[in-house]
Amino acid sequence: MKKRILVIEDDENIRDVCRRYMEREGYEVLMAADGREGSEMFQAHETDLVVVDVMLPGKDGYQICQDIRQQADTPIIILTARGDERDRLMGLTLGADDYLTKPFSPRELILRIHNILRRVSVFKSADSHEQGVLDFGRVAVDLSMRRVMVAGHPVELTAKEFEVLCVMARRPGQVFSKGQLLDLVWGYDKDVNTSAVTVLIRRLREKIEKNPSQPTFIRTVWGIGYRFEPNGELGR
Repeated sequence: MKKRILVIEDDENIRDVCRRYMEREGYEVLMAADGREGSEMFQAHETDLVVVDVMLPGKDGYQICQDIRQQADTPIIILTARGDERDRLMGLTLGADDYLTKPFSPRELILRIHNILRRVSVFKSADSHEQGVLDFGRVAVDLSMRRVMVAGHPVELTAKEFEVLCVMARRPGQVFSKGQLLDLVWGYDKDVNTSAVTVLIRRLREKIEKNPSQPTFIRTVWGIGYRFEPNGELGR
Protein backbone atom coordinates (compact mmCIF):
# COMPACT_ATOMS: atom_id res chain seq x y z
CA MET A 1 0.00 0.00 0.00
CA LYS A 2 1.10 3.55 -0.69
CA LYS A 3 2.29 5.57 2.26
CA ARG A 4 0.02 8.55 2.89
CA ILE A 5 1.51 11.94 3.72
CA LEU A 6 -0.44 14.94 4.97
CA VAL A 7 1.03 18.33 4.02
CA ILE A 8 -0.28 21.31 6.00
CA GLU A 9 1.07 24.47 4.37
CA ASP A 10 -0.59 27.80 3.56
CA ASP A 11 1.74 28.66 0.66
CA GLU A 12 0.13 27.27 -2.50
CA ASN A 13 3.43 27.11 -4.41
CA ILE A 14 5.12 25.08 -1.67
CA ARG A 15 2.11 22.76 -1.42
CA ASP A 16 2.22 22.17 -5.17
CA VAL A 17 5.96 21.47 -5.20
CA CYS A 18 5.64 19.07 -2.26
CA ARG A 19 2.75 17.24 -3.90
CA ARG A 20 4.57 16.81 -7.23
CA TYR A 21 7.79 15.53 -5.64
CA MET A 22 5.98 13.21 -3.23
CA GLU A 23 3.67 11.73 -5.85
CA ARG A 24 6.68 11.18 -8.11
CA GLU A 25 8.12 9.03 -5.30
CA GLY A 26 4.92 6.98 -5.06
CA TYR A 27 3.36 8.58 -2.00
CA GLU A 28 -0.33 9.40 -1.65
CA VAL A 29 -0.59 13.07 -0.67
CA LEU A 30 -3.29 14.93 1.27
CA MET A 31 -3.13 18.72 1.27
CA ALA A 32 -4.42 21.33 3.74
CA ALA A 33 -4.11 25.11 3.45
CA ASP A 34 -4.49 26.04 7.12
CA GLY A 35 -4.17 24.57 10.59
CA ARG A 36 -7.82 23.84 11.24
CA GLU A 37 -8.27 22.07 7.90
CA GLY A 38 -5.09 20.10 8.56
CA SER A 39 -6.31 18.97 11.99
CA GLU A 40 -9.63 17.87 10.49
CA MET A 41 -7.90 15.92 7.72
CA PHE A 42 -5.63 14.19 10.24
CA GLN A 43 -8.70 13.11 12.20
CA ALA A 44 -10.49 11.87 9.07
CA HIS A 45 -7.67 9.94 7.37
CA GLU A 46 -5.06 7.39 8.41
CA THR A 47 -1.73 9.11 7.85
CA ASP A 48 1.82 7.73 7.81
CA LEU A 49 3.62 11.08 8.13
CA VAL A 50 2.72 14.76 8.55
CA VAL A 51 4.62 17.72 7.08
CA VAL A 52 3.45 20.93 8.75
CA ASP A 53 4.45 24.58 8.48
CA VAL A 54 4.93 26.41 11.78
CA MET A 55 3.30 29.68 10.75
CA LEU A 56 -0.26 28.81 9.74
CA PRO A 57 -3.60 30.65 9.85
CA GLY A 58 -6.24 29.21 12.15
CA LYS A 59 -3.96 27.00 14.21
CA ASP A 60 -0.17 27.08 14.12
CA GLY A 61 2.14 24.14 13.56
CA TYR A 62 3.16 23.92 17.21
CA GLN A 63 -0.46 23.42 18.27
CA ILE A 64 -0.93 20.80 15.55
CA CYS A 65 2.16 18.92 16.81
CA GLN A 66 0.79 19.02 20.32
CA ASP A 67 -2.65 17.82 19.22
CA ILE A 68 -1.23 14.93 17.16
CA ARG A 69 1.04 13.81 19.99
CA GLN A 70 -1.89 13.57 22.37
CA GLN A 71 -3.39 10.83 20.21
CA ALA A 72 -0.78 9.25 17.93
CA ASP A 73 2.93 8.69 17.33
CA THR A 74 2.68 9.60 13.63
CA PRO A 75 6.04 11.04 12.47
CA ILE A 76 6.03 14.83 12.02
CA ILE A 77 8.35 17.08 10.03
CA ILE A 78 7.98 20.80 10.70
CA LEU A 79 8.76 23.52 8.16
CA THR A 80 9.86 26.85 9.53
CA ALA A 81 11.05 30.14 8.08
CA ARG A 82 12.52 31.05 11.43
CA GLY A 83 16.26 30.77 11.85
CA ASP A 84 16.22 30.94 15.63
CA GLU A 85 17.23 27.59 17.12
CA ARG A 86 14.76 28.12 19.97
CA ASP A 87 11.89 27.95 17.49
CA ARG A 88 13.16 24.69 16.02
CA LEU A 89 13.67 23.22 19.48
CA MET A 90 10.12 24.20 20.40
CA GLY A 91 8.82 21.95 17.62
CA LEU A 92 11.04 19.08 18.74
CA THR A 93 9.95 19.59 22.35
CA LEU A 94 6.30 19.32 21.28
CA GLY A 95 6.97 16.01 19.55
CA ALA A 96 8.14 16.77 16.00
CA ASP A 97 10.59 14.19 14.64
CA ASP A 98 12.50 16.51 12.31
CA TYR A 99 12.54 20.01 10.86
CA LEU A 100 13.52 21.88 7.71
CA THR A 101 14.18 25.60 7.53
CA LYS A 102 12.75 27.51 4.56
CA PRO A 103 13.79 27.87 1.84
CA PHE A 104 14.45 24.14 1.56
CA SER A 105 15.25 21.68 -1.21
CA PRO A 106 12.29 19.42 -2.10
CA ARG A 107 14.81 16.61 -2.62
CA GLU A 108 16.05 17.11 0.93
CA LEU A 109 12.47 16.87 2.21
CA ILE A 110 11.93 13.64 0.26
CA LEU A 111 15.18 12.23 1.66
CA ARG A 112 14.08 12.96 5.20
CA ILE A 113 10.66 11.43 4.58
CA HIS A 114 12.32 8.29 3.16
CA ASN A 115 14.64 8.02 6.16
CA ILE A 116 11.94 8.53 8.78
CA LEU A 117 9.54 6.02 7.20
CA ARG A 118 12.33 3.51 6.68
CA ARG A 119 13.41 3.81 10.30
CA VAL A 120 9.85 3.40 11.56
CA SER A 121 9.45 0.30 9.37
CA VAL A 122 12.77 -1.19 10.54
CA PHE A 123 11.95 -0.64 14.21
CA LYS A 124 8.44 -2.05 13.86
CA SER A 125 9.82 -5.09 12.05
CA ALA A 126 12.50 -5.63 14.68
CA ASP A 127 9.95 -5.31 17.47
CA SER A 128 7.61 -7.80 15.80
CA HIS A 129 10.40 -10.38 15.59
CA GLU A 130 11.82 -9.67 19.03
CA GLN A 131 9.05 -10.75 21.35
CA GLY A 132 8.76 -10.21 25.04
CA VAL A 133 9.23 -7.44 27.55
CA LEU A 134 12.39 -5.70 28.72
CA ASP A 135 11.56 -5.46 32.41
CA PHE A 136 13.59 -3.07 34.56
CA GLY A 137 11.26 -2.90 37.53
CA ARG A 138 9.69 0.53 37.47
CA VAL A 139 10.15 0.73 33.68
CA ALA A 140 9.11 -2.05 31.29
CA VAL A 141 9.34 -1.97 27.48
CA ASP A 142 6.98 -4.28 25.58
CA LEU A 143 8.73 -4.78 22.24
CA SER A 144 5.98 -6.61 20.39
CA MET A 145 3.24 -4.18 21.48
CA ARG A 146 5.49 -1.10 21.22
CA ARG A 147 4.31 -0.07 24.65
CA VAL A 148 6.08 1.31 27.71
CA MET A 149 4.86 0.86 31.26
CA VAL A 150 6.08 3.01 34.15
CA ALA A 151 5.13 1.86 37.64
CA GLY A 152 2.49 -0.36 36.07
CA HIS A 153 0.86 2.39 34.03
CA PRO A 154 1.10 2.86 30.25
CA VAL A 155 3.05 5.91 29.08
CA GLU A 156 2.56 7.48 25.67
CA LEU A 157 5.81 7.92 23.76
CA THR A 158 6.35 9.33 20.29
CA ALA A 159 7.88 7.06 17.64
CA LYS A 160 11.29 8.67 18.11
CA GLU A 161 11.10 8.51 21.91
CA PHE A 162 10.24 4.82 21.76
CA GLU A 163 13.04 4.11 19.28
CA VAL A 164 15.68 5.90 21.36
CA LEU A 165 14.52 4.11 24.52
CA CYS A 166 14.61 0.74 22.71
CA VAL A 167 18.10 1.33 21.30
CA MET A 168 19.44 2.08 24.78
CA ALA A 169 17.37 -0.47 26.73
CA ARG A 170 18.41 -3.31 24.41
CA ARG A 171 22.03 -2.57 25.32
CA PRO A 172 21.87 -1.61 29.01
CA GLY A 173 25.07 -0.09 30.32
CA GLN A 174 26.40 0.79 26.86
CA VAL A 175 27.27 4.44 26.35
CA PHE A 176 25.81 6.11 23.25
CA SER A 177 27.04 9.43 21.96
CA LYS A 178 24.54 11.93 20.60
CA GLY A 179 25.98 11.30 17.14
CA GLN A 180 25.41 7.56 17.46
CA LEU A 181 21.80 8.07 18.51
CA LEU A 182 21.27 10.44 15.58
CA ASP A 183 22.66 7.83 13.21
CA LEU A 184 20.77 4.89 14.74
CA VAL A 185 17.40 6.58 15.15
CA TRP A 186 17.28 9.46 12.69
CA GLY A 187 19.35 7.56 10.11
CA TYR A 188 21.54 10.52 9.21
CA ASP A 189 23.05 13.56 10.85
CA LYS A 190 23.13 16.14 8.04
CA ASP A 191 21.66 19.42 9.27
CA VAL A 192 20.16 17.72 12.32
CA ASN A 193 21.66 19.32 15.39
CA THR A 194 22.57 17.11 18.32
CA SER A 195 20.30 19.40 20.34
CA ALA A 196 17.47 17.28 18.89
CA VAL A 197 18.84 14.35 20.94
CA THR A 198 19.12 16.54 24.04
CA VAL A 199 15.48 17.59 23.72
CA LEU A 200 14.30 14.02 23.15
CA ILE A 201 16.25 12.68 26.14
CA ARG A 202 14.73 15.40 28.30
CA ARG A 203 11.22 14.42 27.16
CA LEU A 204 11.94 10.74 27.85
CA ARG A 205 13.19 11.51 31.34
CA GLU A 206 10.05 13.53 32.06
CA LYS A 207 7.97 10.48 31.16
CA ILE A 208 9.86 7.62 32.83
CA GLU A 209 11.92 9.05 35.69
CA LYS A 210 10.62 9.72 39.20
CA ASN A 211 12.73 12.86 39.29
CA PRO A 212 13.74 13.98 35.76
CA SER A 213 16.32 16.41 37.16
CA GLN A 214 18.05 13.50 38.92
CA PRO A 215 17.57 10.61 36.46
CA THR A 216 18.40 7.07 37.48
CA PHE A 217 17.53 5.15 34.30
CA ILE A 218 18.81 7.41 31.51
CA ARG A 219 22.16 8.57 32.84
CA THR A 220 24.39 11.25 31.38
CA VAL A 221 28.00 10.25 30.77
CA TRP A 222 29.63 13.67 30.80
CA GLY A 223 31.58 14.53 27.68
CA ILE A 224 30.37 11.41 25.85
CA GLY A 225 26.60 10.87 25.81
CA TYR A 226 24.05 8.69 27.60
CA ARG A 227 23.56 5.16 28.88
CA PHE A 228 20.55 3.20 30.11
CA GLU A 229 21.01 1.96 33.67
CA PRO A 230 19.16 -1.37 34.10
CA ASN A 231 19.21 -1.02 37.88
CA GLY A 232 17.85 2.52 37.76
CA GLU A 233 15.04 1.65 40.14
CA LEU A 234 17.61 1.03 42.84
CA GLY A 235 18.81 4.60 42.50
CA ARG A 236 15.78 5.85 44.40
